[in-house]
Amino acid sequence: MVDIVHRIGIRAPVGDVMQAISTAAGIAGWWSRETSADAGSEDAIRARFTNQAGEVLGQIGFDLVGPEAEHRVRWRFTHGPEEWTGTEATFELSTQDGYTILVFGHRNWSETVEFTAHCSMKWAVFLLSLKAFAETGKGSPSPDDTKIDNWN
Repeated sequence: MVDIVHRIGIRAPVGDVMQAISTAAGIAGWWSRETSADAGSEDAIRARFTNQAGEVLGQIGFDLVGPEAEHRVRWRFTHGPEEWTGTEATFELSTQDGYTILVFGHRNWSETVEFTAHCSMKWAVFLLSLKAFAETGKGSPSPDDTKIDNWN
């Protein structure tokens, strides 16, 4: 199995970062503006990604599993790109030297393919958006995210 892993320091309280990664409203502030919880379930989340013209580039569904521990959240992807179905995103938080340290993983890819490289770079872009959102209240969620290639 293949994992994408990133580490980032955020100058915001751990509770603010937890809120941003564990609620549909929080996720909408840094990942995709079009994020919502499924009717009847706060733990089934859907995110839609569009370009600036409003054309749909992709849709992702995941179950919010957590927080499992005091500072750990896991997303289990149920819908979206074929390579994502059955994979998980993990968010582990700690406090160090005035930072909330986030170790992020997109885990259990079946193999490394070109799309893995694209997604690794996009996760880095979105984690910087999360950092800005937690620190300032303003992230750069889709469709206002940094575009890195012809796939977004």
